[in-house]
Amino acid sequence: MKKAVAYGRFSTDMQREESIDAQFRAIREYCQRNKIDLINTYADEGISGTTDNRPQFQKMIKDAELGVFDYVIVHKLDRFSRSKYDSAIYKRKLKLAGVQLLSVLENLDGSPESIILESVLEGMSEYYSRNLSREVKKGLKENALRCQFNGGTPPLGYDIDRDKNYIINQYEAEIVRLIYSLYTHNYSYEQMSKELNKLGYKTKLGKNFTRSSFYEILTNEKYIGTYVYSQNGLKRDRNEDIIRIENGIPAIIDKSTWNISQEMLEKRRKPMENVSGYYYKLTGLICCGECGAPM
Repeated sequence: MKKAVAYGRFSTDMQREESIDAQFRAIREYCQRNKIDLINTYADEGISGTTDNRPQFQKMIKDAELGVFDYVIVHKLDRFSRSKYDSAIYKRKLKLAGVQLLSVLENLDGSPESIILESVLEGMSEYYSRNLSREVKKGLKENALRCQFNGGTPPLGYDIDRDKNYIINQYEAEIVRLIYSLYTHNYSYEQMSKELNKLGYKTKLGKNFTRSSFYEILTNEKYIGTYVYSQNGLKRDRNEDIIRIENGIPAIIDKSTWNISQEMLEKRRKPMENVSGYYYKLTGLICCGECGAPM
């Protein structure tokens, strides 16, 4: 009797998808009908098929080289891979190990017709995946143009209403204003964290403040009402991909306080003047852990 292993995958980018259990149930029934001995199962949960960085998938490919099974069975081909390139690479590895890929729902019997069918199905799967990614990005861009929330955790001082609009959380906004006040009065990050913790204030995630809590707050333009969204996750390197809309959301900090804080940040980033006449390789690279000033 031929031996087989089952591979199942569930990715979170699908609104409707067979569960791992349902995939394996269908594979077991397939094996019973075709008198195949199912000896093992591999499953990756919450991982897209557009990547081959899947622990159980890689373990299965490696185990195939041991020669202990004849087939890898999937519920559908897109469970194996959504990339035509990856699919071709790993099917070749299986073939070299003497292992054939089978699909419960697609008839892949090795005939010339099935090769064409397989190619078409893989192309459709990759198209679906890339088109879905494009549609998601388009939706995020539309949200950004309307100055709406695009996921993640909102900054300290803001909540999100049911229409995805930024609204001020008055209690947290007072913390933000205090942070800017302390900083513009020359408090170090260490002194700021001690003061805020002494007053019982917490970060957005409910944790105590530390020295690393303040840089993102002090450089976030949302606090002066400027909505900023980077389409590529970058803030400074590729300005053409950044959507920036002034007065797009409610402001917490006035622009005068913001300008002062930015000047102080820039000043602390600049290396101290070298009056000794010697050049030191680490000049401007080592900063004070308390205030951020260069050493």
